[in-house]
Amino acid sequence: MSHASAREELLSDLVVKIAGRIAAVDAAEWDACALGPQAGALGVDPHCPFVSHAFLAALEESGCVRAETGWAPAHVLVEDGAGALLACAPAYLKSHSQGEYVFDHAWADAYERAGGRYYPKVQISVPFTPATGPRLLVRPGARSDEARATLVAGLKALRAQAGASSVHLTFLPKADWERLGGEGFLQRIDQQFHWLNDGYATFDAFLDTLASRKRKTIRRERRDALAPGIEIDWVRGAEITEAHWDAFYDFYMDTGSRKWGRPYLNRRFFSLVGERLGERVLLILARREGRHVAGAINFIGDETLYGRNWGCIEDHPFLHFEVCYYQAIDFAIANGLKRVEAGAQGEHKLLRGYRPVETYSAHHIADRGLARAVADYLERERAYVGEIGEELEAALPFKRGGGEPTA
Repeated sequence: MSHASAREELLSDLVVKIAGRIAAVDAAEWDACALGPQAGALGVDPHCPFVSHAFLAALEESGCVRAETGWAPAHVLVEDGAGALLACAPAYLKSHSQGEYVFDHAWADAYERAGGRYYPKVQISVPFTPATGPRLLVRPGARSDEARATLVAGLKALRAQAGASSVHLTFLPKADWERLGGEGFLQRIDQQFHWLNDGYATFDAFLDTLASRKRKTIRRERRDALAPGIEIDWVRGAEITEAHWDAFYDFYMDTGSRKWGRPYLNRRFFSLVGERLGERVLLILARREGRHVAGAINFIGDETLYGRNWGCIEDHPFLHFEVCYYQAIDFAIANGLKRVEAGAQGEHKLLRGYRPVETYSAHHIADRGLARAVADYLERERAYVGEIGEELEAALPFKRGGGEPTA
């Protein structure tokens, strides 16, 4: 280190701290870093509910996120000399790779077969939530660049202090991903499917942009989904009762038990998040003969509807598509939202007007040998994801040049 850079460090009054509980951080201070125009400037929703203090606190207070579940909170904070929070990151010491939706199990297996210890690792993310949003949370102001640089240095320091193998920032804004790539982080790309609102006044206006065969298919699916006498309820904010949460939790447990064996979220989390986030929470519920039989939970940003968990206690054809995809589009149009993010995976969303969208993560691995191997893998993976994206874009069900596609 040069004398000049050493002197600059001594002159800085910024301090890095680690919070083992989000409750130890002032909510207004955290949200001043997490929410607002600085997020919009990164090309993501200015109010991503998942990085809000309220959402993260609900995960911890409910017990879904704690050391015993493999998610030990270690939130990184950057404060000035007066104790004001200038930057922060939702950070966790992970003892496994579950609940992240950016899969590094193969990296862990290879490293441990070679005699290394992959866990713990430092995870910068929102637990159980594959939604893009800010991860390096920086309060706007004259010192934002300095605070950001200190925050990134703090993530690396946490890795070294904890004896962790690596730092992973998942579902990043592209701007942060590009900048971290220039700072030595390995860059990964994956793909989701989002619906984009092109200023549609109605669902039919959206359908008019699709090929006629696809329009007919969607209209038939919507009709058949409701044919057994099913009605749809939008229940939002203060309208959501504990009875609604009881019903939804039954749906969630049914789906989670069939798919993964052990659902990540408990009943208390849903009550807490409903109470703390208020009008940012939307339940889309299917009702038959006076009883709710299926539903999906959604979170509302300033520009985005985030579809999260779905479940049912009765199986009906196309009801999943109606509740999770078509009703979400209806709500986005009615409320002037720019997009619907319907979660991870699911190429079947393409036929329903959802488009392929890249997602981004950045990784800093301490062991040079493992870092070289992962870098080589990611170079090939990025090329593959790019090729698949082009193929999927070409297969979208929209009209081509004002006419109908031949396929």
